[in-house]
Amino acid sequence: MEKVIYLLWRDPQQTLDSWCRNIRGELADSLLALGARSLQINVFDEIAAPGVEHIQGGEPMIEGFVQLWLDSANDGPRAPLDAAIASVTLRMAAYLVSESVLQTDLPRPARSGERTPCFAQMALFRCLPTLTREQWWDIWRNSHSEIAPVTQASFYYAQHLVVRPLTRDAPLYDAIVEECFPDAALTSPHAFFGAADDAELEIKRGTCMQSIARFVDFTTIAVVPTSQYLIK
Repeated sequence: MEKVIYLLWRDPQQTLDSWCRNIRGELADSLLALGARSLQINVFDEIAAPGVEHIQGGEPMIEGFVQLWLDSANDGPRAPLDAAIASVTLRMAAYLVSESVLQTDLPRPARSGERTPCFAQMALFRCLPTLTREQWWDIWRNSHSEIAPVTQASFYYAQHLVVRPLTRDAPLYDAIVEECFPDAALTSPHAFFGAADDAELEIKRGTCMQSIARFVDFTTIAVVPTSQYLIK
């Protein structure tokens, strides 16, 4: 099977609340009926909006993500899913990704389709142009992967290497990362970094950001706080 991540942009004529409900409801049902083997929805809803980190360049903003597994991500088998997503969004972009999950202590919702009790941060970025692909990969996957979990209070950490864009005019990204934190981390940097006081916060935040600066091109980064819905 292959994993595909879609970025979703909302038509501003539709309210955020109704759009989010449609994405995780009717659209999710359609994608399952069309052959998605596993499905997760992330939306920038009113719960996630106060997120401590929210960085995006350009308008409109990315406000949703669809993560799904397919038997094949080839254009033909994927076309009905692309059409279903395009019908409820202003714009969408799809990427074939390779997934690596480093932390798996995700609290499960009471029932499938309900909001996961967490704050899910989605980060998209390109590698520093001064690095070779091999250097970037080594720093991100073999070095930063050890630093991030000990400097942040995350309990789920998934790295997605972008294999290639699947749709025309998709923004160029090398990686898509999802990290999940306690809900308190939406508004509290101390909860985000698991810091007991200001001194520990500055140490952990400084260490984490110094590590990120080694491999991320900050001119390309987008950070989106979301609510996560595990559909299947």
